Amino acid sequence: MILVNTDYITGKELEMLGLVKGSTIQSKNIGKDITQGLKTLVGGELGAYNEMMNEARALATKRMVAEAEELGADAIVNIRYSSSAIMQGAAEVIAYGTAVKFI
Repeated sequence: MILVNTDYITGKELEMLGLVKGSTIQSKNIGKDITQGLKTLVGGELGAYNEMMNEARALATKRMVAEAEELGADAIVNIRYSSSAIMQGAAEVIAYGTAVKFI
């Protein structure tokens, strides 16, 4: 499966199959939440939240690819990511794009 953030793939003619998406809502455990809260007092990167968001993007991408594979897609073009806070310490990540088949 080819994944790109452009609306084309050089050298390929594409048949659009439709929108595909994958999402997840992730949170860290209360211990990590407390330690990351304390980290905000001194500043710096919040490693546990960074890890959480990386895991969430990977899972959302995996789910998007699975949806595209069900359509028989060869690739997903114009991929975008979006995230939003659901509650303190929890975030939703959605990956979406257009499933395409090579002609």
